Amino acid sequence: MKYIYVCLSLFILQGCTQKSEIIAIPKQQKATQKKAEYVADLKNIPQDVSLYSKGINKGYISSLDEYEKMYFSPWNIEKIDIPLKKAMWAYKVFNAKNSYGENLQPLSEDFFTNILKKSNFGAYSTVNKRAITLKKLNIRAFPTIKPVLRNPKKAGEGFPFDYMQNSTIAANKPIFVSHYSKDREWVFIKSSFAFGWVKSRDIVYIPKKYTDIWQDAKQIFFTKDNEAILTSKQDFLFKSTIGTMLPLIDEDNKNFKILTITNYKMNKPYYVESTFSKIIAHKNILEFNTKNINLIMHQLLHVKYGWGGIYNQRDCSSTLRDFFAPFGVWLPRNSYQQSRIGKVISLANMPDEEKIKTIKENAVPFETLLYKSGHIVLYVGSYNDKIIIFQNVWGVKTKKDGIEGRFVIGKTIFSTLETGKNLTTFDKEASLLKNLKSMNIVTQ
Repeated sequence: MKYIYVCLSLFILQGCTQKSEIIAIPKQQKATQKKAEYVADLKNIPQDVSLYSKGINKGYISSLDEYEKMYFSPWNIEKIDIPLKKAMWAYKVFNAKNSYGENLQPLSEDFFTNILKKSNFGAYSTVNKRAITLKKLNIRAFPTIKPVLRNPKKAGEGFPFDYMQNSTIAANKPIFVSHYSKDREWVFIKSSFAFGWVKSRDIVYIPKKYTDIWQDAKQIFFTKDNEAILTSKQDFLFKSTIGTMLPLIDEDNKNFKILTITNYKMNKPYYVESTFSKIIAHKNILEFNTKNINLIMHQLLHVKYGWGGIYNQRDCSSTLRDFFAPFGVWLPRNSYQQSRIGKVISLANMPDEEKIKTIKENAVPFETLLYKSGHIVLYVGSYNDKIIIFQNVWGVKTKKDGIEGRFVIGKTIFSTLETGKNLTTFDKEASLLKNLKSMNIVTQ
């Protein structure tokens, strides 16, 4: 079998509305007591993936070779291949006129001047080394943990929308390092799906000959989130993330033995054997069938919303990216790029009824994405003749007396294309159905 070479001996191996407590209300207050509003979809649309995934049995829908090519791409370049102008996008977009800090007050010119100096772009593409993450990391647009917010007085801005949060990246994933920040606390990196700044102490460099061995090994995919991965001495390494691949050393009927990496000295790799149950991982990609769809979707359903993956949560695009990963379908990181994958059908400028007809006639359940500017969802089929989608959503746009607001959902749900339509303040102009721009079947 194509297990990883054990000859690495040169190294040291080792929502739904909750029922509230009933409180007695004095008679004189009952007349003014208002019934709390709720999103009807969360009550009327079943939140059970097995109701939508029945009868799917398509075998493999992608090639492991193609997925691995994208997954390991940071280890197969010789120098950073992101144009400097693109790498510095955030420095052009955010400034003292449009940005707020963690105290909800405008950020100063000094903040941006100091950040640019700290970013050390004069040293861009001078390190050019292959590396790996040691734990789940935030990829930041600036080398800082401090947030940059838009005007918090506006609906849909402020918390939790920290625009410095590009993405998260799981433990033991391939990256490529461009350069260090001025104080060497941060490194600018490229992963297979995002780029930006991570803490330098949270990565280690790996020589090319060992990244080649790592890539050539038979891989396992994690199919469960947040399972502790331990060393043979039961020391904690990191927690599993759906879609992460790691090289296989050996296996028995119940367990996989895999190779993981932690740090030995500053930025030096320490290769470790870890053993864990086959319940949380699968050898190679999964077949696209009802059982496996239910397995992966169950991990993602009711996950809380996290902009850019902040607080170890997921947003709309990272949710879909992680759903498809165990099936060997590689998706880009942001919603617009995801909407360009596969067979694309425009829905722009169509009346709502024509959009519904087009989706019903062309969409393939669990293989089709529906896109509007800034948001993307997964088509899963129909329920009571209504189109049903799976989405990770922050909230429903509302409007009252001309003032925009949000009815917060903050998690993954199954819903219709008009989530929140029952709300008295529902903003019809902002409905997902009305604003759909395209659909794309990622497997075609």
